[in-house]
Formats: sequence, structure tokens, C-alpha cells
Amino acid sequence: MKRVSIFIFCFLTSPLAFSWGFYAHQRINRLAIFTLPPEMARFYKKHLVYLMENSVNPDKRRYAVVGEAARHYLDVEAYGDSVWAKPYWKEAVAFWGEDTLNAHGIVPWQIQRMKYQLTAAFKEHHTSRILKLSAELGHYIADGNVPLHTTRNYNGQLTGQEGIHAFWESRLPELYAERYDFFVGPAEYVRSPAQRAWANVKQAHHCLDSLFLLETQLTQELGVTRKYSIEERGATHQKTYSRDFSERYHQALNHQVEKQMRASIKMIGDFWYTCWIDAGQPDLNTLQELSEQDKKSEAQEKRSWLQRLLGIRPEE
Repeated sequence: MKRVSIFIFCFLTSPLAFSWGFYAHQRINRLAIFTLPPEMARFYKKHLVYLMENSVNPDKRRYAVVGEAARHYLDVEAYGDSVWAKPYWKEAVAFWGEDTLNAHGIVPWQIQRMKYQLTAAFKEHHTSRILKLSAELGHYIADGNVPLHTTRNYNGQLTGQEGIHAFWESRLPELYAERYDFFVGPAEYVRSPAQRAWANVKQAHHCLDSLFLLETQLTQELGVTRKYSIEERGATHQKTYSRDFSERYHQALNHQVEKQMRASIKMIGDFWYTCWIDAGQPDLNTLQELSEQDKKSEAQEKRSWLQRLLGIRPEE
């Protein structure tokens, strides 16, 4: 029981591989709140902690819930150029079939699906669903803006660059995000959520060539011994990309990580705002508080992910 409890704690509090780190996801959702108009901002600021903490739920359940993993990425190479001509789910299913889609990723379609779910939640004045869907829509949008979520070579495993995924989207933001300019302006209405979702994924995909090439060139220049270092993290020592290598790579990328974080923040704010507009601009200040039953149900859902992941009985 003690081992299970320790694992559960680690599972719920530690970053998982191959997604914006928890730090970046939480910060992106937080900053998106400040793009909203006053009619929305009061409600979202009131629930700022919830929206930050629950921004990482999709990562926490990706190994426990069937079909979850595919919602985080799009292997563009697997689909070919025809992927850009199939922006809507029904036509994609008709062309490739659901098995193929779930094998190679569906993040731009998932963003569209959640946009309509959040709009419905606003129409229903359903507080818990508005918050849950807002937090998780932010997660998928942020993932869709990560270049390494748009390729089969998601961790450099096909080019001898293993580890580049966490390096780009976790290590670099943790080191340099305090330098970034996150003022992206006010949220704006999105006339075509499908086109916007695909445009951002396509733009992220176009970053890949420089992302891989610059890492290769810098590795050749500095050598492996200067590429890595051992750093203390909590009670452990971990091998990681050295500060020198990180600084040089970050400079060579020419604000790439910052630009993609900014794109995520702006897009999340725009989508939240669009859902609210499409729902008829309900008065969010009249929504009920989260009930104790809402909180209990959410806690039970999170425990169920772990039970499925570990194969343990509920009472354990």
C-alpha cells in the first residue's frame, strides 16, 4: 500500500514525457486568462489555480485512458500532404478510418471537438464542465503548438537526438521563460476554429527543420562532454543538457520556444472567448460555485486513472 501511495503521489505531481512540461502548461493557461475581456476575466481569475493545476490532466491520464495519447500529437509524415486538406473529422474518418487516425494522432481534430464541447458547457451554465473543458482545451492547444508533437521523430529517436523533446519544451522554458515577452494582446473571435487549429499545427511543423539541424550543429561544435552535465534536482542528481549547451541552442533558435508559447497563449484565449461568444455571452458571474459533489467526482475520476494504470482495486 505504501509503494502504491508513493507512486500515486509521483504520478500526480511529476511531469510526464513528451508534452510541454507541467511548468509550461500551467503558465500558458494562467497567462491566457489575462487575454480575456472583463466579462470573462473575473470568473477565470477566480478559478486561476484550478485552471493551472488541471491543465496537465490530459497528460496524467494518457497511459490510463484508451485513445487519450492520440489526442496530443499529429504525425504529419504518416498522413502525407493530404492531411492539410482534411481539416474536418468526418472527412478524415472517411478518408483514413478511425484506426489510422488514432494510430498517427488527432490533435487538430481534438481541439475542434473540445471547442464545441466548451461552447455547449457555456450554454448550459455548467460550472464544473466549463472549468474542466477550459483547462483541458488549453492543454491540447498548447500541445498542437509544439513542433515535436507534429512528427514521427518526436524525440529525435530517428536521427540520434534522443532527449530533444523534453529539452525543447521543458528544459528551455524552465531556464528562460522569465526572459520572454508574454504580452499577446486581447482575445479575439475565431471565425473558423478548424482553420485556426490547422494553421497553428502547420506553423509548428515548419519549425522542425531548424530545431533538429541547430541541435546537430551545436553537438558537433561542442562535443558530447560539453553537451551534458549533472544537476541536483531535489534529492537526486540527474543528467541533463548543460547550461552552456542550453544557452547556445536557445540563442540559435532565435526565440522559437518563446514564439510557440506566445502562440499557445493567444490561441487559448481566443478559443475560450470564441466559445463564450458562440454560447450567447452568458453572465459568468451568476454561475454556481463548484459543489462538494463536483470536487468529489473529480477526485474519483483521477483515482480511476491510477487504478486502470496500475491494475489495483478501488480500496487499495
